[in-house]
Amino acid sequence: MTGPVTCSYGGVQSTAVLVLAVQRRLSIPRFLFANTGDDSEDPQTLHYVRTVAAPYAKAHGIELHELHRVRRDGGTETLHGRLTRPGSRSLPIPVRMSGGAPRTRSCTTDFKIHIIGRWLKAHGATPTSPAKVSAGISLDEIHRVTNRRVEPYEQVVYPLLDLRLRRSDCVGIIRRAGLAIPTKSACWFCPLKRPSGWADMRRDRPDLFARACALEDLLNTRRAGLGRDPVWLTRFNQPLAEAVAQAQPPLPGLDEDTDGDGAGLCDNGSCFT
Repeated sequence: MTGPVTCSYGGVQSTAVLVLAVQRRLSIPRFLFANTGDDSEDPQTLHYVRTVAAPYAKAHGIELHELHRVRRDGGTETLHGRLTRPGSRSLPIPVRMSGGAPRTRSCTTDFKIHIIGRWLKAHGATPTSPAKVSAGISLDEIHRVTNRRVEPYEQVVYPLLDLRLRRSDCVGIIRRAGLAIPTKSACWFCPLKRPSGWADMRRDRPDLFARACALEDLLNTRRAGLGRDPVWLTRFNQPLAEAVAQAQPPLPGLDEDTDGDGAGLCDNGSCFT
């Protein structure tokens, strides 16, 4: 006996899984998108989920559930809200310490794994009747499987690996279905973003880049008041606005780099899928 059959939803690879499910090449009736907060997820991701992926899934009889972290009082907690709450000392994201190493994070566990897990258990998943959860990890990312955390109420499977599909194959699957290509799913202030990703944001979305700089400033103002060393959103041991130059405009007719957001640094598979 098994629990619910689902797929964690986010970006390119899991969108390809969705298309394959619509085409009945995979038997996955529902997808779960754990939203870290409308103030936290990249706005491009939220736009894609709500205007492309969810309508596409619904039109083909597949469920796509958007999940949130709900507090005991019934309110919704967001990752950005936890970081910026007055008086908060919480640092759940993998900020870079003064030596350049990333701080241990709890954001993926608190705002992805636990949120999906709560839904799975509410819908019948148990250690003796585990949910079958598909993870959107492609063949070129097989290293991300190594440390993939598995909960006792889930059985994690990798349909893209079984089909021997690479990320480029996933892009082709999505395009042939007539859908736009999504960005990778990640918070807009994620410190695992590569410098090229920050540079693109500074060029293309300066308001969002300015918000990231302001968040970094806020965290360090609080740490200074506690007598602690500063932390950074990049590995360069300096403020984001000084560490990252604006990217050069892309050459006409060439696709922009879609891998500049640090996907390779997240082994769990709950983000960047």
